Amino acid sequence: METGMATFTGLLLLLLLGQPGAGMGGDTEAVVCAEMACYTAHWGKLSAAEAQSHCSQNGGNLATVKSREEAQHIQRALAQLLRLEANLTARMGKFWIGLQREKGKCLDPSLPLKGFSWVGGGEDTPYANWYKELRSSCVSKRCVSLLLDLSQPLLSSHLPRWSEGPCGSSDSPGNNIEGFVCKFSFKGMCRPLALGGPGQVTYTTPFQTTSSSLEAVPFASAANVICGDGDQDKSQSHYFLCKEKAPDVFDWGSSGPLCVSPKYGCNFNNGGCHQDCFEGGDGSFLCGCRPGFRLLDDLVTCASRNPCSSSPCRGGATCIQGSHGKNYTCHCPQGYQLDSSQLDCVDVDECQDSPCAQECVNTPGGFRCECWVGYEPGGPGEGVCRDVDECALDPSPCAQGCTNTDGSFYCSCQEGYVLAEEDGTQCQDVDECAGPGVSPCDSLCFNTQGSFLCGCLTGWELAPNGVSCTMGLVSVGPPSGPPEEEYKGKKEGSTVAPAAAASPTRGPEGTPRATPTTRRLSLSPDAPVTSDPLEMLAPSGSPRIWKEPSIHHVTAISGPQEPEGGDSSVDKQNNDGTDGQKLLLFYILGTVVAILLLLALALGLLVYRKRRAKREEKEEKPQNAADRYSWVPERAEGRAMENAYSPTPGTDC
Repeated sequence: METGMATFTGLLLLLLLGQPGAGMGGDTEAVVCAEMACYTAHWGKLSAAEAQSHCSQNGGNLATVKSREEAQHIQRALAQLLRLEANLTARMGKFWIGLQREKGKCLDPSLPLKGFSWVGGGEDTPYANWYKELRSSCVSKRCVSLLLDLSQPLLSSHLPRWSEGPCGSSDSPGNNIEGFVCKFSFKGMCRPLALGGPGQVTYTTPFQTTSSSLEAVPFASAANVICGDGDQDKSQSHYFLCKEKAPDVFDWGSSGPLCVSPKYGCNFNNGGCHQDCFEGGDGSFLCGCRPGFRLLDDLVTCASRNPCSSSPCRGGATCIQGSHGKNYTCHCPQGYQLDSSQLDCVDVDECQDSPCAQECVNTPGGFRCECWVGYEPGGPGEGVCRDVDECALDPSPCAQGCTNTDGSFYCSCQEGYVLAEEDGTQCQDVDECAGPGVSPCDSLCFNTQGSFLCGCLTGWELAPNGVSCTMGLVSVGPPSGPPEEEYKGKKEGSTVAPAAAASPTRGPEGTPRATPTTRRLSLSPDAPVTSDPLEMLAPSGSPRIWKEPSIHHVTAISGPQEPEGGDSSVDKQNNDGTDGQKLLLFYILGTVVAILLLLALALGLLVYRKRRAKREEKEEKPQNAADRYSWVPERAEGRAMENAYSPTPGTDC
């Protein structure tokens, strides 16, 4: 077993030391290792996906920044990167980290990470350092970068801020993108090798990075040690590998300081000892530890006898020393629990136990209860949700009727109205007269707000059911006012009937006489039915006389109403009937007269046109030559001869 392990170690050393830069002095890349991870900073105008691919090729991911301590480690790596680059111009630069939000996932302002998540996985972390308020967008993938001024020195009190934006592409990596930061996690770390004399140590990490100034060396890293003052003939080389000696114990497998020299003793680098160096008389020296510490197997390093002195617990975990000071355990605060390594704490998702009545939202170290839409908290500490009575709000969410339900409500409308299709809270009038089915009235129908009116043509009266029409007595009475004043529709295209009872009028003797409640036109029951009121029934040319149809409201009809006055009322109705017949006769005579006048006018026009045509025909007839002479009328041959003896010719004696 030991032979196989030695063979594996040798092959790994050859592999690591054969990489470019192995064995070279000085740092060639920006790398910082602390606790259980290493961070590397790189230049490169790449998209977030390309930067993640570069990190994953060596076994890592884009860096996480889950705590202020981790942000400080990344800042130190960026500071090393800036020192390696000369003549930097004053500008703002961005470096990708592993915080992203996938397409379709929206912003969550209630969380520190605002709905973003780490590329390597893990729970939501409480630490955040946003540069400005984020835009609420769900239509594209968003990535986060560190924003810093490349020309200014990085201060530990001013950690790089987080800036979110598009993740970029190979053609367009993004605005001001200068590079990226990778993170590599390990199961353990070795202490740097201690030199007791002149020499140079170069570490080669598993992620192909070389450095000579690591504060902690990751597991499986190789170390190349060259002892001497620079004289190649006298220099000595040593190769070591960071191995796991025991669970959570990592070392190089060497004992005593390296490159020791009697020439320097304890005067050079404290002899390579961690705490105390003791010189012997022959130029040799030994390492020792202070009270409360013990010397480890490498004979160089001192460890506290209190196992918690090295702070083995990470994050928010607290180290508790065991009995006899030989072991320890890590404890987490309320709302957290130990992870698989038993050294760090992770958040407990209390919502898995359903502690809330309705909605549970997990938070770092705790949770909070929320109510569904339509509910509100019952009170402080009650943990229950009660229904919100939306119908009791002022103003009411409904135009007419409102009914509260458990967690919601619904609206209703009065008879004659229906819910509008927009939002289900407004009511609109139903036009019963224009419905697709049969008209609710036998004759005339007039729509009103929330209802309708039925009416009858002249000569008919409304039945007690308020819908049908029956033959009735013809009565005539002047309307109490012009039609424009009696009919005032509340809806465009609708007609509102006049009041059922008209104003009283005066009779011939000056006594009050009740006007009939209906006025009817003498039309046959087969006349066409229309929903528009009749305005004119007289022929053309006659005076315009408005006829009011008989109209009754459906809901107001309880039966025929008897006029006041007893028998005198009946006599008055008979007189009104006679007047109506006379008036109808006048209408007929007026129509006949108008027709005769039109016929006479047409006949006169015809005679005039005939005479004019004959005169024009005579004027156009051709004349002969004889017509151009003037003819003298002939004298009668039998006239007596003139008297020659008359003194005056042409006269008789």
